[in-house]
Amino acid sequence: MADATTPVAKTRCPICKRPAEQAFRPFCSKRCADVDLSRWLTGGYAIASTGADEDEDGDEGAASQVDTGGMRKPN
Repeated sequence: MADATTPVAKTRCPICKRPAEQAFRPFCSKRCADVDLSRWLTGGYAIASTGADEDEDGDEGAASQVDTGGMRKPN
């Protein structure tokens, strides 16, 4: 059985590309795991959207509708 510091076979750390360590898999160290977590928490990783926004209930654009008090927008 491999110990916690044994490199994982042919797996590379997605942050620094060094061999991954079993204890921090898929990363090589706690530092790289923390770098990845920080990127997630600060919005560094995002999925681009190409479609219209939808609410959880499937109501498109409901969040962008504003009550104008019956007034019409000028053309």
